[in-house]
Amino acid sequence: MKIEKLTENKIRVIVNSSDLKLINSTETPIISSTLDNHNFLFDLLKRAKDEVGFETDGFKLLIEIISSSDDFVVFTITKYSLFDKKLPVVKRKISNDSKTSSIYKFETFEEFCNFCNCINKIKSFNYKTFSKNFSIYYYKNTYYLLIKNINNSCKNKGVFYALISEFSKPLYFSNVFENKLREYGKIIIRKNAIEKCIKYFS
Repeated sequence: MKIEKLTENKIRVIVNSSDLKLINSTETPIISSTLDNHNFLFDLLKRAKDEVGFETDGFKLLIEIISSSDDFVVFTITKYSLFDKKLPVVKRKISNDSKTSSIYKFETFEEFCNFCNCINKIKSFNYKTFSKNFSIYYYKNTYYLLIKNINNSCKNKGVFYALISEFSKPLYFSNVFENKLREYGKIIIRKNAIEKCIKYFS
């Protein structure tokens, strides 16, 4: 689980497959069981308070949830004053992401290489079944992995999402940024970035 403080009133929590195993979801989709598991949400907020100082007592909460797969959930939690009458105590927004492209931000090329080496060691998962189009760009002192033609029916794709979240940050609603990368970024490896990184840098 990763907790990022975006502003004083907003955090993002990335919950991977191992965290989700703590939720009993044998008969319901993972999103539904996550929302209905009040203990899990309470523990999540307590951890956010301890780790990044995100205090929610006396505030209304807006909880948005985005899922890239049944094994990978991203919470965006925003707190508001109780005096704001226009907002509900808790709003649940569920977005099932079936998009066929994604962008992930790596702070260094070494972090990207570490991810590639780790994904290559997972014998039960072949990243090529997830996508065959991975391009790495360099833009403003940062590296970006552009993934195209994602196979949303890929078995165990949650393995990929969970692992990449340990090394990078996803960019949501990234269509505009993709165009910026193509126009202003420097292409480092086109289409087979993971394969070449494993071959030459592992």
